[in-house]
Amino acid sequence: MYRLKNGFVFLVSAILFFGAAGCTVIFQKGRRSDMEKIRELQDEVDRLSQIRADLEEQLKGIKGVSLSMEERGLVITFLDEVLFDSGKAKIKADASVPLDKVASVITSEASDLDIGIEGHTDNVPIKYSGWKSNWELSTARATSVLHYLIEKGVSPARLAAIGYGEFRPVTSNDTAEGRSKNRRVEIVILPQLRKVAPAPQQAAPGTGEQMMEPAENLK
Repeated sequence: MYRLKNGFVFLVSAILFFGAAGCTVIFQKGRRSDMEKIRELQDEVDRLSQIRADLEEQLKGIKGVSLSMEERGLVITFLDEVLFDSGKAKIKADASVPLDKVASVITSEASDLDIGIEGHTDNVPIKYSGWKSNWELSTARATSVLHYLIEKGVSPARLAAIGYGEFRPVTSNDTAEGRSKNRRVEIVILPQLRKVAPAPQQAAPGTGEQMMEPAENLK
């Protein structure tokens, strides 16, 4: 629903990878439209990197919250114990501290970007909490975070929530530690891909039309 579009997944992935590593990305000169898109993507990666730095400062010392730059964008991961009691989808009172900090950065620095909220669980079947399955619990938790962000001023038009249940683990569910890492909510700040006008096409031979070279090429 909110995945990267326009065939630039690989390029975005490469830029995000090198950007996260603190490297400058340099490309050979190509078609103007392609280079403009690359510059736009690089600018967006730089922007997300700055947002990440500000979030790291805001969330310093808060356990159970981590940030990572991934292909899909900037990911803020909350372990479920930070936000919810076991088997519940109501946000805990003390979860307001980290969530308020995230909402503040989003409204001040990323108000024009789309935000995806993903709920995840471990693979332990639900028995006593009243949910039909982990699907419902993960979806309800993602939606609870969505409503919380809206209450704190994040535009609802920029938000989407989805529950993945147990089916996108980050590690094995074979240990208690692994299951703890898999029970999480991820807030994903997505890079903005702007549409760039196509480069001028050369006139067909014999038409009598001429295309002016860009000033940057007249050297």
